[in-house]
Amino acid sequence: MAVNLAHKYSNKMAEKFTKESYVAGNASTDYDFAGVKSISIYTPQTVDLNDYKREGQNRFGTPGELQDTIQEVELSQDKGFSITIDRGNNEDQMKAKNAAKMLNAQIKEQVVPFMDKYTLRRWVELAGTIEGLSAAPTRDTIVEKIFDGAKALDNALVPDQDRILYIPTTYYNMLRLSKEFLAVDTLAEKALSKGYVGMIADMKAIKVPDVYFPEGAYFLITFKGSVLNPNKIKTIRVLSEVAGIDGNVLEGRNYFDAFVLGAKAGGVYAAVDGSKVLAAPKITVSSGSAAITAVSGVTFKYTLDGSDPRYSKSAKLYTAAVTLEAGQTIRAFAEKAGSYRSGVAEAKNA
Repeated sequence: MAVNLAHKYSNKMAEKFTKESYVAGNASTDYDFAGVKSISIYTPQTVDLNDYKREGQNRFGTPGELQDTIQEVELSQDKGFSITIDRGNNEDQMKAKNAAKMLNAQIKEQVVPFMDKYTLRRWVELAGTIEGLSAAPTRDTIVEKIFDGAKALDNALVPDQDRILYIPTTYYNMLRLSKEFLAVDTLAEKALSKGYVGMIADMKAIKVPDVYFPEGAYFLITFKGSVLNPNKIKTIRVLSEVAGIDGNVLEGRNYFDAFVLGAKAGGVYAAVDGSKVLAAPKITVSSGSAAITAVSGVTFKYTLDGSDPRYSKSAKLYTAAVTLEAGQTIRAFAEKAGSYRSGVAEAKNA
């Protein structure tokens, strides 16, 4: 017989996860993955303004049906653990392997770090703006670089509230010691939870361990409404009286992922090593045909409906020249394993 004692620990473990995680609670909760593995996100496309005409038909401009861009996101991370605690071993070690304590250690030392590292890596990789810096930030330049990131969000019309700066310890130490530090913002104020260390450029700053960031990434800025980190299944349980085992079995499972919303991608800015960022595709249009210059080891994806190919469900893999209708625009980006993807290039068939 298996006795599920999950009710004794699940609420406490969920609370523990939230306190230990650097990213939990800092993403949009507007989308529900209940009952599904993937969801399609529809974003209406607004239109340009016209000059109003005071006579004739269509005075407001030629009407057109409201169009959507579609982004499909699918959960890919399904992780679990199983630990046995033999009754004899526990007795011989003065019951040091208490089930609740071991669950707490597993969550703190394995589950939370794994999920946070994955989430930060994906948000960096999928950022709407991946800014390649020619050199790593220094104590003299870190403040300027952070304000450049904030400016990028301003220019993308991202709301001022709910912006978060994730900064690795190495660069936080530079920021903290820089001569501009106190003059710019009161970052000396201490926060009590989730790594908050203060404010800069009207953003909450969260200090994270260096190893939580992907290679070549210096810092990350996110707007809460621009990112997702759904955790669909959070199983935590202790089983006793399991057949064949004299002791307890600890089990846990998390079914999760992390995404950037394409329609709000301007709210995610990653400052990275410029040598790791791919160049935007070179597109040439001739006689109604669009061709992308080949680059060894690099693949290209494109759209013809005006949507951002980095996030759009309609994006296609480029294999050969693409035929364009009159007035049609091709948008494309480059990607390669081990590199940060490029920005979007576009060309129009006049």
